[in-house]
Amino acid sequence: MANVYQHILAAQHKLLAVLIDPDKNTEESLLQLIQQAERCKVDLFFVGGSLLVEDSFERTVSTIKQHSTIPVVIFPGSNYQISAQADALLFLSLISGRNAEYLIGQHVSAAPLIKEHKLETIATGYMLIDGGRISTTSYITQTAPITADKPDIAVATALAGQMLGMQMIYLEAGSGAHAHVNPAMVKAVKQNINIPLIVGGGIRSAEHAEAVCRAGADVIVVGNVLEKEPELLMEISLAVHGTATKKSA
Repeated sequence: MANVYQHILAAQHKLLAVLIDPDKNTEESLLQLIQQAERCKVDLFFVGGSLLVEDSFERTVSTIKQHSTIPVVIFPGSNYQISAQADALLFLSLISGRNAEYLIGQHVSAAPLIKEHKLETIATGYMLIDGGRISTTSYITQTAPITADKPDIAVATALAGQMLGMQMIYLEAGSGAHAHVNPAMVKAVKQNINIPLIVGGGIRSAEHAEAVCRAGADVIVVGNVLEKEPELLMEISLAVHGTATKKSA
């Protein structure tokens, strides 16, 4: 993949990304997920996690690259999650929080290695949204999520991110969230920005995915639900790819 960001911008349909936590996959289960993703026409793999305790990040990226043509995008939980084998890296800045370590600190530490690997970076404004439970990301970063009934705060934060030069905005309810990001919030944010909008966390069904897509999300991210119900991937893929023939403006 020469340029993942241009691939996202040029897509004429909504995109589906599968988030893979290296700690939660054995070699066998990862291969099965890769095969299923190919069958379901998944558009992107996101690889990473807020807290990795196993030394399996590089192996996970390598396995995907060996067995799939789907672009691999690093979804880094820390500056240690970098691989030259990946196609791109979401350069996440946690703009919903006020912890400088995750606004710029981790980025400074990672930048020299990213440059050395010549890894494509996509500056992404990362926003935690309350999904009904304390997420690992919120705990690790020591930041509070934006409450689900405050779309005005989400809009202002996303706008600030765009004005700061972010290339994408990511609304995240957290892995295993009780509720996905409210479609009303998704719609409000999308109507006020003109860069791609990613939405993830708590999406457990084709109906959830379709609702978030129709609200304006350009990229839908699923992960946790597939660990228990992998058969849902085809249903979600059909819902995402069938929502519209072209992304919303």
